[in-house]
Amino acid sequence: MPKTLKLILLSLRDLIASAGPVVFIVIGALAAAYWYLDPQPPKTVTLATGPDGSAYAEFGKRYAAALKVHGIDVVLKHTDGAADNLQLLRSGQADVGFVRGGSAEPVGDEEAGLTSLGSLFYEPLWLFYRTDVAQKVDRQNAALTTLVQLKGLRINVDKQGSGVPDIMDKLFRANHIDVRTLKLSNLEPAPATEALLAGRLDVVVLASAPQSPLVQRLLRTRGIQLMDFGQSDAYARRFPFFSAVTLPRGVVDLAADMPPHDVALLAATTSLIARDDTQPALRQLFAESAQSLHSGAGWFNRARDFPNTRTSELPVSPEGDRAINGTPPFWQRYLPFWASNLIERMWLVLGGLVVLMLPLSKIVPPLYQFRVRSRVFRWYARLREIETKVDARTGEPEVKHALLDELDELDRVTHRIAVPLSYTDELYALRNNIYAVRKRLLASWPSEAEGKVRSGTAAAES
Repeated sequence: MPKTLKLILLSLRDLIASAGPVVFIVIGALAAAYWYLDPQPPKTVTLATGPDGSAYAEFGKRYAAALKVHGIDVVLKHTDGAADNLQLLRSGQADVGFVRGGSAEPVGDEEAGLTSLGSLFYEPLWLFYRTDVAQKVDRQNAALTTLVQLKGLRINVDKQGSGVPDIMDKLFRANHIDVRTLKLSNLEPAPATEALLAGRLDVVVLASAPQSPLVQRLLRTRGIQLMDFGQSDAYARRFPFFSAVTLPRGVVDLAADMPPHDVALLAATTSLIARDDTQPALRQLFAESAQSLHSGAGWFNRARDFPNTRTSELPVSPEGDRAINGTPPFWQRYLPFWASNLIERMWLVLGGLVVLMLPLSKIVPPLYQFRVRSRVFRWYARLREIETKVDARTGEPEVKHALLDELDELDRVTHRIAVPLSYTDELYALRNNIYAVRKRLLASWPSEAEGKVRSGTAAAES
């Protein structure tokens, strides 16, 4: 190996060894922070959706597909609806869930650790009725326009746990309707729809986004009409969780002019609710997925109206607010989710480590200098031992020869020592000191040798 390359490798080894303690401290701090912050999300998350065929169930599938790209498996938990989802979130049996406005208890649920990731879409209150039943109630118009007209009819208000029975109870009471005068049932949406089409029910109430297959089917079925809430503004004033919305003429089918006129409806806003103990990275991923799944124009909203943080009953989590109202960090455009999330969760720790490394880095040069110089200084102990023997002035020639051999060996060793050019003065100083000790040893040799010769001659003459 060329000497120059050997010196470079040797210097690099010394530098690595000197910086080792600092590196170990930094790695240890990073490992401790990673363990404490747990920046990477778990691989599975439970999403409370809704009954089969509902918009909640359809959106649940879309979220599962969106998170699957990032290696997260979404367990879709089918429920009876918003009220059931809320109970699962409160009990910790679900991590995230769809909750309709008017279902939550803002104070109690906030204390229970539930936060919103943003409002996603309008969920109108669809009241479908049979045309032949409406003709019996109002022969002149053959249409139902108020809840008072429902007295005596067979009405399905969805299953308990969906939240719809509670909403309808509030609306009936506001209209001074005694629920005992109504023929109410609590079938699930799918069987209730079949019963309405078969004539076993007169009215079916659904609360769902227009993407629901059941809503789409009923809107296109002959003999089934959608109730026009002409008092929608009044309801919206009395019930804060409701908004007055309009189903525009022809929005269902332009060619068939369906519906043939604008229909006033009441709509609650559905939010994506998460528990506080749901991993922050998962909350961020759900909020970011909501941006792509719900930002388009719909029957009741323009593009970019959703998701939003304006209509949430519960406090919006930092992840939801940042995804909806903030600007994503630039590194999210270029890095995969796991790397972007790692930087975002640990940037404060990384900044702290930079601050910590500034004083720690000051100890690296002294350690490096000590390591290189010790390669030279350690031989001074042996040189001092030889010098001590020289000062003892031992007169035996074999001792002097042994000391000269030790000095020669020490000199050969120093010629094999490799140090950076900036430290060669230390190496040459050691060689000069070896030369000085050898010179002292040789300077004392002739006189002592001459004395021994004289004593040896006198002994021979006698």
